[in-house]
Amino acid sequence: MRPLPEDVRALYPWEGHWLDVDGGRLHYLDEGPRDAPTLLCLHGNPTWSFYWRAVVQRFSDRFRVVVPDHIGCGLSDKPQGWTYRLADHVGNVERLVDHLELGEIIPVVHDWGGAIGMGLATRRPAAIRALVVTNTAAFRSQQIPASIASCRIPGFGALAVRGLNGFARAATLRAVTRPLTPVVRDALLFPYDSWANRIATLRFVEDIPLRPDHPSYDTLVDIEENLSGLTGRPMLILWGDDDFCFTPTFRAEWERRFPDAEVEAWEDVGHYVMEDAPDRVVGAMTSFLDRLG
Repeated sequence: MRPLPEDVRALYPWEGHWLDVDGGRLHYLDEGPRDAPTLLCLHGNPTWSFYWRAVVQRFSDRFRVVVPDHIGCGLSDKPQGWTYRLADHVGNVERLVDHLELGEIIPVVHDWGGAIGMGLATRRPAAIRALVVTNTAAFRSQQIPASIASCRIPGFGALAVRGLNGFARAATLRAVTRPLTPVVRDALLFPYDSWANRIATLRFVEDIPLRPDHPSYDTLVDIEENLSGLTGRPMLILWGDDDFCFTPTFRAEWERRFPDAEVEAWEDVGHYVMEDAPDRVVGAMTSFLDRLG
């Protein structure tokens, strides 16, 4: 991976770390006091750890903030023959948790990070102090935008996603309600600059388990069925309601499953909550985390 441009580095100044996991070298940030509770921030598709920069900046004085790039994403390795299945992404996060000996964990999740993070949390509920959930799902749904479904069409999907970078480029327009600055747009696209480097972008789309015969369907069912084991944990739901993908219907399902969760929803915020409303997210998280004690 080529070096980050200077204007991107100015927004993302932290030195990364590396861990060998299934699939290759996993890149991650690890900022803040090592003996503090950990905010484990998990991104989705097609973002990377850059997406969580406001959380790192705001909370690393009092929390340990760990932010991995999933294999195939960000500054992590992008193997061409790896599985890119949900279970294997969860396994890699588990390996990172074990490597860093993280104890008191607060997952902060978005998009695919929700299924991956809840995969970790349902396997290790005793380690979970609280949860912060933003525009994501960890349960079955048949709702899928036509534009995303089209990227699953054999041949066309590879051309659109890997050849033209259509998925990531479209997200810089459709996933926000406020125009991104050129440097932020370029930073979000930076890791996905070639056919080879866009493999995870396509594989994540292909791994959406809509049918029982899908290889990741049973993994998602297992996560969904074990979400009830987390109902006693404090949860903060922060939602951009102007989301073409994870619509307010998904938020309502989280609220149904976790009726005691604190909820803030914003009609003028899109899928990329951390780009549209970083100050609101950080403010809500600050109040929530303060109440945890």
